[in-house]
Amino acid sequence: MKRIAALLLLASLSANAFAFDPFVISDIRIDGLSRISAGTVFNYLPMSRGDRMTDATAQRAIRALYQTKFFSDVEMERDGNILVIKVVERPSIAKLTIRGNKDIKTDDLKKGLKSIGLAEGETFDRLALDNVQQELIHQYYNRGKYSVSVIPHVVRLERNRVAIDIEIREGQVAKIKEINIVGNHAFTDKQIRDGFELGTPNWMSWYSKNDQYSREKLSGDLEKLQSYYMDRGYADFGVDSTQVTIAPDKQSMYLAADVKEGEIYKISDVKLLGTLVLPETTLRQLVFVKPGEVFNRGAIEASTKAIKALLANIGYAYAKVTPYPKLDKDKRTVDLTLYIEPGQRVYVRRVVFEGNTRTEDDVLRRQMRQLEGSWYSQAAIDRSKIRLQQLGYFKKVDIDKKKVPGSDDQVDVTVKVEEQSAGSLQFGVGYSQYSGIILSASVSQRNLFGTGDSVSVSGERSSYYTKFNVNYYNPSLTDNGVGIGYSATYSKTDYGNVDNSEFANYSTSQKAFSTYLGLPITDFQSIRAGIGLSSNKINSIPGYTPQQLVDYQNEIGNYTIHSTIGTLGWNLDTRNGYWAPTRGGVLSLNAEVALPSSTVKYWKLTGEANHYWPIGHGFVLYLDGQVGYGKTYGQNGISDTQFDQLKAAYAANGQTLTDVRNDFPFWENFYSGGVRDVRGFQDNTLGPRICSGTGTPNASGICNGSYYSYAQPVGGAFKVLGTAELYLPLPFLKDVNTARVSWFVDVGNAYANWQSFSASTLRASTGLSLHWQAPIGPMIINFALPFRTQADDGHYEERIQFTFGSTF
Repeated sequence: MKRIAALLLLASLSANAFAFDPFVISDIRIDGLSRISAGTVFNYLPMSRGDRMTDATAQRAIRALYQTKFFSDVEMERDGNILVIKVVERPSIAKLTIRGNKDIKTDDLKKGLKSIGLAEGETFDRLALDNVQQELIHQYYNRGKYSVSVIPHVVRLERNRVAIDIEIREGQVAKIKEINIVGNHAFTDKQIRDGFELGTPNWMSWYSKNDQYSREKLSGDLEKLQSYYMDRGYADFGVDSTQVTIAPDKQSMYLAADVKEGEIYKISDVKLLGTLVLPETTLRQLVFVKPGEVFNRGAIEASTKAIKALLANIGYAYAKVTPYPKLDKDKRTVDLTLYIEPGQRVYVRRVVFEGNTRTEDDVLRRQMRQLEGSWYSQAAIDRSKIRLQQLGYFKKVDIDKKKVPGSDDQVDVTVKVEEQSAGSLQFGVGYSQYSGIILSASVSQRNLFGTGDSVSVSGERSSYYTKFNVNYYNPSLTDNGVGIGYSATYSKTDYGNVDNSEFANYSTSQKAFSTYLGLPITDFQSIRAGIGLSSNKINSIPGYTPQQLVDYQNEIGNYTIHSTIGTLGWNLDTRNGYWAPTRGGVLSLNAEVALPSSTVKYWKLTGEANHYWPIGHGFVLYLDGQVGYGKTYGQNGISDTQFDQLKAAYAANGQTLTDVRNDFPFWENFYSGGVRDVRGFQDNTLGPRICSGTGTPNASGICNGSYYSYAQPVGGAFKVLGTAELYLPLPFLKDVNTARVSWFVDVGNAYANWQSFSASTLRASTGLSLHWQAPIGPMIINFALPFRTQADDGHYEERIQFTFGSTF
């Protein structure tokens, strides 16, 4: 109505303005301008000096000026042969505010308003404001808020300006009270509605929001309903109608759908037509429906995708596979034709990278499996994307193809990345009743100067230990992907200065240096081999250090342990991301051997297998298993003669000496428990525990007659750990790289040796874990409840565990 009124007004003005005889324009004068320049007006006028002015020309001129939306009124007069144009400028928008909105962000609203000319500094158009009002109401309707009101306030200001205040009263979301499916006989409501996003209120609605109506969700659910039937043979299934009813109070909604089930159809024949660039026998292996089987639309769609994927892998990047089902309603059969259009086979002219402002092109290019000058391959593209995501440098990776202009057989591949922090400055803070405050800090950069090299420097400090570590790795020492790394470590522990220590009472001072090579086997597999040197000085204190450890050190016969360590590892990584993978996993095996020149000759094997499975609706299941085992080999420590002499000396003091020269060295033991192990127990406190001196712990782990009250963890030569974790979807969070919440169950323990293992002594805990990229940096918070414990575990349980840091 407002638009019609405007046109009537325009016609009225035109009629008044055109009451003059035709004349030749000698000059044009414009009156009423303040913000808009005369030159801008002249650009829109359909006449100029020297032109003949007529009623038709005047009509075109007025229409052109109104269409600019700069003016609210335009009049034309004649002063001799001078054309006088009188205008009234529309006001400009001095200020635009939006208030009351919660569902839609203010910045998003302002961006949308600016796209239609409603923004600060723009010319004010009342009609545009009315359209915005209706559009905002429509958007809230789509969110199920039918009681919303959008009230614009326009305040006139000096100098022909206005201030616009848009007040939004969102109201409450209308809840779905009923969903009725009418016409279903073969399946129950519960069966066909399984998996629907919409539903009636239940105890999880606060989380899932399933009871909040959305037109998009309804369309999706109807599509799921159709797929449900068509995947089970109902080829002529249809939804006849849908009804959405809103209660008068606009707080309740009722949904209904009338369906026609039809009959079950079977496949009578499957034909492959079109241009078959591959043998038909090869293509038929990818057809997942066979004559005589029940019609299944999902299997047909999977067949078309598989054929397209195969063709895309050999250069047919734009292949089309179209299914044509022909129904015979009398026989209830379907004659299926898959029509194949491979299109032109193409090869890649160029691979272009965009968005990598810090990372060098070469770092990205060496991850690409799609090469320039070769046939286009979708499999190579997909693998390239995963390899780029696994680097951890990028928040987002998109790969697009585009035809080369003027060419039918060439495409350019564009790799668009969104970089994220590849470096971190992390801090960890912990507290223990006996150890006091535990501080840790590390600086790392996995993409040093954009070269892909990684470097890290870390340090830990508590009342009883200090540790520094420096690592450097170059993943591209050679063109075929061989990498080289270096590591240097210094650590010092002094458990003897800690009252009632949680650890066995002894001190160490270790220095170590190693170098290693990384050798790729395939895109997924790699081998790592290295060699290192270490020197570890161990000091024990008789009476305070557990006698078992004192005996071992006496029998080794050396307080400084020198080791030459060889390492060999194999790794298989199929994860689809670095920070928050949702599918794939890691298999790894690692061996560490103290070579014959070492003071103590031993070997250690560790293995890990984990995998991520997306199980629908944003849930991701993660399973992980770890095992570690160590043993000595050859002859270690003092000679037999020296051992006999030492044994005699012990006997003279009323002590018994057991031969432990071939036991696994206690400073290399595996430990269990902690924030990244069996959660709910303090770090490294699970496994064998022994008293100081010669004391023996009772069933509650208390050491009567020892210097310390509780038995102290010493670790063991064998360790097992299992984790089941379910990552939960957060409805208010779309980016899982920002935060993830999981429910976990951890099971594990450490044992003195393989023979000591007993499933009955495995510890277990359950709880919730939050991984959050907080403003202060990455944060992990665990709330754990041990539910499988032993009598002596109470002293070492820990319900809440956390660590935090910051990234750069």
